[in-house]
Amino acid sequence: MKVLITGGAGFIGSHLCDFLIKKGNYVICMDNLITGKKDNIKHLLKNKHFKFIKHDVAEHIRLKEKVNYVLHFASPASPIDYLKYPIKTLKVGSLGTHNALGVAKKCKAKFLLASTSEVYGDPLVNPQPESYWGNVNCTGPRGVYDEAKRFAEAITLAYHRTHGINTKIVRIFNTYGPRMRKHDGRVIPAFIDQALNNKPITVYGDGLQTRSFCYVSDMINGIYKLMNSRFNDPVNIGNPNEMTVLELAKRIIKLTRSKSKVIYKPLPADDPKVRKPDIAKAKVELKWQPEINLQTGLTKTIGWFSD
Repeated sequence: MKVLITGGAGFIGSHLCDFLIKKGNYVICMDNLITGKKDNIKHLLKNKHFKFIKHDVAEHIRLKEKVNYVLHFASPASPIDYLKYPIKTLKVGSLGTHNALGVAKKCKAKFLLASTSEVYGDPLVNPQPESYWGNVNCTGPRGVYDEAKRFAEAITLAYHRTHGINTKIVRIFNTYGPRMRKHDGRVIPAFIDQALNNKPITVYGDGLQTRSFCYVSDMINGIYKLMNSRFNDPVNIGNPNEMTVLELAKRIIKLTRSKSKVIYKPLPADDPKVRKPDIAKAKVELKWQPEINLQTGLTKTIGWFSD
């Protein structure tokens, strides 16, 4: 296949580039490098099966090549990023998704949208199944990301129903691993960076809010299975092993043998109290479930941050 990956220089996007090239595909990576990093793909720049195009997908996309698949992963994805770039986040979720769908329509290609567990907002249901409509504050500070992704899902399914495009939607739950940025505001890189430097571990609220974490290789495998499925409705991909943020902090302190102490700060507005995927649909439809446990995944991630 010839595959266009928007946001391909980002954390998950760059791992997808690697994975699909190893599968024998030709990958066109498109990224404006606002939050993506060229370092994530520098090892691919001389690969004859890889092409990088610097472009903002919120602007019209012109491709010389005809592609077989469009994977739309472009978007700021961490609280620090989408609070810093609120309008760009809304544009890439709306205009960017529209433009990426336009490429798929023109090329008669399949299309996969990278959505997010944030479409569930601060959920009143735990774990969150795909049938749950969510509890989102559309005018709150996090609404720029939540609603951008909810719109992206709506327009993706509108193109499927109206134009017959074979679309897929993956709702990505918290994912971690090598190539995450230290200071992107997500809890695992933040805690690892603080622990490795023996700095205080910053926990927001009482630390009893829960999260579940999926190692990046498991996420990529789930996305690939969804790509090749006949399923068009949204599918949760994540690890349902739930734990409190405070438990995570203590585990990282232990794994890094850090002298760090936990300190507490006020909980940000609309921060979810719980987050756990119901992956029953992925198990049945995709024959997928995560394989990497947290101990193994954290050890690998800490090793990468330590280099």
